[in-house]
Amino acid sequence: MRNIHVSQIEQVIARLCIEANMALPHSLRLCMEQAAQQEENLARDIMHDLLRNLDAAEQTQLPICQDTGMMVVFADVGQEVHIIGGGFEQAINQGVARGCEEGYLRASMVTDPLRRTNTGNNTPAVIHTRIVPGDELRLTVAPKGQGAENQSKICMFNPSATQTNIINFVCDTVKQAGGKPCPPTVIGVGVGGNFEQVALLAKQALCRGVGQHNSDEFYAKLEQDILSAVNALGIGPQGFGGKTTALWVAVEQAPTHIAGLPVAVNIGCHVNRHKQAMI
Repeated sequence: MRNIHVSQIEQVIARLCIEANMALPHSLRLCMEQAAQQEENLARDIMHDLLRNLDAAEQTQLPICQDTGMMVVFADVGQEVHIIGGGFEQAINQGVARGCEEGYLRASMVTDPLRRTNTGNNTPAVIHTRIVPGDELRLTVAPKGQGAENQSKICMFNPSATQTNIINFVCDTVKQAGGKPCPPTVIGVGVGGNFEQVALLAKQALCRGVGQHNSDEFYAKLEQDILSAVNALGIGPQGFGGKTTALWVAVEQAPTHIAGLPVAVNIGCHVNRHKQAMI
């Protein structure tokens, strides 16, 4: 059994909230640079502007985007870990509040969806906890901006649905979104599970590194097919037209009921932020 004090969790969460908002994962930055080289005219100029914004954020240590996101935290807790000194979720939320203050991150959370009073410190976080083998704690913070989140969709397909139906559903979702999610986007797709699980799969897909395909070749091919179909829409950077509507598509799948085929699309903007640490 290994003890981990809640103060350490709070400290790590605060740091991840700040770092995730100041710099994109290297693989995503590289993908944006490659996309800029492929674009022409206005689309190329927009991509270069987006890249200059990334440089400015790193140099000034200010957030990449003013929407510093709803803090989504994935916690893989080793079954040999013993959390001491206080409550686990309380420590995460204290870390988010601390990161919001120290990183000058926008307070975007309200206490109630209909009685909209701002909590003032970007809490509470959305926390997904799994118990896994081992004596380590892996924390992933994924700040999610609402402009892209608002464009996400779920479809409860019948099991007779084809891969073409799924591709068309993703494309229709992207087409309806247009320039609202600040393309070029990163698209997470969940397939299988049930209503709530498929949404979580799509969110988890957004935390996979750009360039890292699904380990199953069947779904890796589906990722490529969706990306090609989405980019053929021609929506382009910021919705002004171009070759790059999406930078990457990631698909995560799970077993499902014989009578169902849930599919979820979770859209991430070009600022698809996530940062991970092990304790």
